[in-house]
Amino acid sequence: MPTTLVTGAAGFIGMSVAAALLARGDRVIGIDSLNDYYDPALKHARLAQLRAAFGDRFAFHRLDFADPGELTAALKGREFERIVHLGAQAGVRYSVERPEVYGQANLVGHLNLLELARARRVEHLVYASSSSIYGGNAAVPFCVEDRVDRPLSLYAATKRANELMSESYAHLFRLPQTGLRFFTVYGPWGRPDMMMWIFTGKILRGEPIPVFNQGRMERDFTFIDDIVAGVLAAHDRAPADDGKAKSGGSVGPHALYNLGNHRCEPLGRVIALLEQAIGRRAVREDLPIQPGDVVRTFADIDSATRDLGYRPTTTIDDGVPRFVAWFREWADR
Repeated sequence: MPTTLVTGAAGFIGMSVAAALLARGDRVIGIDSLNDYYDPALKHARLAQLRAAFGDRFAFHRLDFADPGELTAALKGREFERIVHLGAQAGVRYSVERPEVYGQANLVGHLNLLELARARRVEHLVYASSSSIYGGNAAVPFCVEDRVDRPLSLYAATKRANELMSESYAHLFRLPQTGLRFFTVYGPWGRPDMMMWIFTGKILRGEPIPVFNQGRMERDFTFIDDIVAGVLAAHDRAPADDGKAKSGGSVGPHALYNLGNHRCEPLGRVIALLEQAIGRRAVREDLPIQPGDVVRTFADIDSATRDLGYRPTTTIDDGVPRFVAWFREWADR
């Protein structure tokens, strides 16, 4: 029975990917620091879901993977063939306030996972990147071949640095890797610091929603089920070490893909869908654009479709009501 190490297993995407791997019969070793960036109760609830559904095929270790000694000790004697590295310090705006956290979790942490993968000689390391690395690119949709050397936030800079570190390990040690640039992921069990969660809660409570840049924002909103399908497709297809150029340009065993919905949705349309699903009009508080924010994201997914068979199927017309329904259930708890 194949085993995958999943970092950030108590996180939004991490829990969802772990559940999908377990549902198809794999084993998962999950690790997470369970920090308090947002309410740890949500993280514990996600872990409880995994334990209840999959029993001892899901093993969990609470640890900080930015600590190499802690990481090595916890995994001693544990066998796994692949790694899905989803753990990181997320959030564009928070990176302006607490840059040191991002240096530790995202830079040191990623390096530790590279070293772990090299030492264990894993078959494949899949890791999370971000659409934020495209910065203020004016040309849309964003392609993996675009220049990405002008990030608008430290968070984005750390994610681009992860890609560069991974490229060096693919070249030096022939370590097969795939980096996935996620585009505005939302859905059940999502993150409380993200727009969809914040707006839903505030509309339900009759509170004003913070609408930045007077609502002149567009995002490629991607439902969690589509993201999970893309992660599993990447997990199962390690890039070949054949000297041929991969998606993203590497000639080593390292590929980069966008995982988005390939739709650029105006913020106002999402607010309207939330209002419809909730049954209440939003009270808007118009605010200037925040440091580090980008106005538009839009994923070119051609290479992910070609190489991974990635084809997102959930539009915001379907996804937003599904999230609102889950949110109501969660709030009732």
